[in-house]
Amino acid sequence: MTVSRSFPQQDRVRTNRSHVGEALTDTRGWPGYAMIGTAIAVLGLFLVAAGYGFTGWAAITGGTFAGLMIVGVALVLLEHRRVQREEERQDRAARS
Repeated sequence: MTVSRSFPQQDRVRTNRSHVGEALTDTRGWPGYAMIGTAIAVLGLFLVAAGYGFTGWAAITGGTFAGLMIVGVALVLLEHRRVQREEERQDRAARS
């Protein structure tokens, strides 16, 4: 496919994400997704521990949930920004 000024390389009007399929193709973001999934499982443990009155286990799992969720979301956002910067660099190179 040739790149021209009237037809940009990436169709930004009809795509609802900046990089369609980014979560599947970019494996550097997978540890963040795994951490978010693990955090959701730990949230279930927290709810069970809190429901049965095990305050010590509830505190441990609550802290673990918060830590995993914060780090997981941060990893996903950092990787997403890296991909955006790379695409912008490629767009600038294609224009010149």
